[in-house]
Amino acid sequence: MKPSGSARTAANQRFKLPPPLFDARCKACWFVAGIGALVVASFVSLDLQWSKFLAPGALARMGRFVGELMHPNLDASFLSKLLRATLETLAMSALGTLLAVVLGLALALPASKTHADDPARWRTLTRSLLNALRSVPELVWAALLLIAAGLGPFAGTLALGLHTSGVLGRLFAEAIENAPPEPAFALRVRGVSALQVLAYAQLPQILPQLISYTLYRWENNIRAAAVLGVVGAGGLGQMMAYHLGLFQMGETSSVLIAMVVLVALVDAQSYLARRRLAQ
Repeated sequence: MKPSGSARTAANQRFKLPPPLFDARCKACWFVAGIGALVVASFVSLDLQWSKFLAPGALARMGRFVGELMHPNLDASFLSKLLRATLETLAMSALGTLLAVVLGLALALPASKTHADDPARWRTLTRSLLNALRSVPELVWAALLLIAAGLGPFAGTLALGLHTSGVLGRLFAEAIENAPPEPAFALRVRGVSALQVLAYAQLPQILPQLISYTLYRWENNIRAAAVLGVVGAGGLGQMMAYHLGLFQMGETSSVLIAMVVLVALVDAQSYLARRRLAQ
């Protein structure tokens, strides 16, 4: 005897089949399909010479290059220079991040719409400025500032501050807009000023998020500060560019090790800070 319609419906509800992988009415499915098509088109349009990359001769040269890096220079005089350059890179990244926090937060306030009745007159202009700041790479900022500030870490620090302020300003603005509105609304209906609402309702809620963003960008600025040395901004990057250009692989290896250690230390410090904030 065949089951009735109600029995079949109950059975289908009980043993529900998974949805199809692609549905013509699903916007997300079309979006994913478009991304997949773009990836395939990228592989087709780029001249990726995998045969040359995986050729025995190329792999042998790469192995020889890596083998030369396995013997760092541990001479005392060189390590002394390396320590100074490491501290210089650390100082550049820390000061650049601090400048970015101040400028980014100052730009994030007019770039955010805090509530439904907020006119946010400067939102479009400020967001355009933040887009411009982070669209220009640190190397380009450093090259421009070297003309005014000259060679050395000052130009690199300003370059890090300008680029990172665009990144942090956008993140800070999103955090302000996405903060729970109830505490700020409770203060506004009592006639509290906008500055006091920010200080007592919005900032306390998003402070852990702001600190997390800042620490993450500090880690990135460690690597960026090392790269900025290539254009003469000082620090580990300048040492690496010099010794790598002369094919002094022992010195280059020591500089790379210093970079790895510095990033690991900052990453550990950031992890401890986030863990402390989560408690």
